[in-house]
Amino acid sequence: MIVCTNDTAVVILSYNGKKWHELFLPEIVAEATTGYDVIVADNASTDDTLEYVQNRFPSVKTLHIPLNRGFSNGYAEALKKIQAKYYILLSADFEVTKGWFPPLLAAMQRYPGLAACQPKIRYWREKEYFEYAGAAGGFMDSYGYLFCRGRIFTELEKDNGQYNDDIEVFWASGGCFMVRADLYHKYGGLDNDLYAHMEEVDLCWRLKNGGYKIGYIADSTVYHVGGSVISYGSPQKLYYNFRNNLILLLKNEKTSRLLWLFPLRFILDGVAGARLLLTGHFTETFTIIKAHFHFYGSLGKWLQRRKECKKQVSHRNESGRMKASIVWQFFVLRKKTFNKLKWEPERLK
Repeated sequence: MIVCTNDTAVVILSYNGKKWHELFLPEIVAEATTGYDVIVADNASTDDTLEYVQNRFPSVKTLHIPLNRGFSNGYAEALKKIQAKYYILLSADFEVTKGWFPPLLAAMQRYPGLAACQPKIRYWREKEYFEYAGAAGGFMDSYGYLFCRGRIFTELEKDNGQYNDDIEVFWASGGCFMVRADLYHKYGGLDNDLYAHMEEVDLCWRLKNGGYKIGYIADSTVYHVGGSVISYGSPQKLYYNFRNNLILLLKNEKTSRLLWLFPLRFILDGVAGARLLLTGHFTETFTIIKAHFHFYGSLGKWLQRRKECKKQVSHRNESGRMKASIVWQFFVLRKKTFNKLKWEPERLK
């Protein structure tokens, strides 16, 4: 068991991540003087990542996970061995900035109902732009489709200071995710069945169904390389997009909404597959079909997960859930940026 000297443990899950640690760990360690412990959890790397970290950064605590069973399981194995008041789950391909940590800690201390939060996430390769995985906070529409302030589908916005307010969101990015440790464990942590895609959305939804808030803190900024676990645009990414989104809905959605939403999603996903087929994207079409088959093939398992999640539902907090369709807004009305949606999220309070 690692007992942290500070209230916060920054936990970096690493698999063959030496190149990222060479780039980004020096600044993470330098900023630790603002009040956090740094822990690298090595997820059965096959190179010398663990030895490099131990030799180059003596102040960094390390954990070795002998068998790699995926991203979510790596955190499950690591966090049960770390004693802290707060966890920050930080992917290895993130660059932190000077003063990134204090605003996150201040928010968690200021708002007792805040279960988790994220900083502003910008793209490492083009630093003036928001990044795909989280941007300025995550949201969900009434049909279960996900989007961000600063990123709708594949459309990235330039950060011109338009999202510099602290707000309540529906989900926070798992790439840089601060969460109360007691709530993380109480609500079951990251679901390993989701592997490495939407697992943070699932956890945030469970926390919100327990009445808690999820926040975006604008005064903290980090940069993300992206695509280091699952490549953006890959068939694997597409598969998990469709399969895991269905799992999210079945586990966490209201029964009254689920009864009409599931048949509709089946139709909408079919339309997406047909559109890809007509444009010659045969692999992608097959991937969507495979995602649905695998989901329905394990329906009993997902129904059991739903039963377990319902036991912890107390007061559903639906802040960050847009009542309109983001698909309609983006593809039909051509509203490519968040501000054009004419929908304002709630201020964090």
